[in-house]
Amino acid sequence: MKLSESLVLFDIDGTLLRGAGQHHREALVEGIRRVTGCMATLDGISTSGMLDRDLITIMLRAGGASGRQIRASMRQIAHECQAYYAENCRLDLAPFVCPGVPEVLGRIRSLGGTIGLVTGNLSAIGWKKIELAGLREFFAVGAFAEDGKTRARLAQVAARRAKRLRLLAKNARISLIGDHANDVLAAKANGFQSIAVATGLSSTEELAATEPDILVSDLLELDLERLVD
Repeated sequence: MKLSESLVLFDIDGTLLRGAGQHHREALVEGIRRVTGCMATLDGISTSGMLDRDLITIMLRAGGASGRQIRASMRQIAHECQAYYAENCRLDLAPFVCPGVPEVLGRIRSLGGTIGLVTGNLSAIGWKKIELAGLREFFAVGAFAEDGKTRARLAQVAARRAKRLRLLAKNARISLIGDHANDVLAAKANGFQSIAVATGLSSTEELAATEPDILVSDLLELDLERLVD
């Protein structure tokens, strides 16, 4: 089997999907309530570019939990968050798919590229979103909130998983596409090509300030032949 010369990693929220976060937010709040009894809230908290475990920590701290209590309960809370999402998520997320996503993913695959996820979502929530959006078939690997404390670490994990699965050639080009400054910084920290797309909450000007290698207003603007070689 010929190994791929390119790995293209995608963020989910704001990059592949937009506006599909209601049940996700509810899941984080409900997971905390089920385990601790605390009536947490994400009101006033910016979730863009954040990891789910960090959002859970912020809510628990706001409720007065100590660092020790947070560490002791995090695994069970994460489990309950994912269980709640599976039980209550919207059945069809296709209407929330960003412009051109299926076409772009299909074209990357047809050009021989390997496609993966790098997202702050907890894994069962992230994969469920992709499944309900009708995009699961395109993705070979993923890295999620459980896999590291920073988005840069998640990008590293995703690339290593692709290599362990023998999907990539030795000197494969790796790109990370996201809608937030944290995605650009994660790509740069790993020496990956950084691609910013202004389909999320960050403006084109905010993304430009991070100096990504490529900046587009939506994924349809990407020159895929140059991205996947």
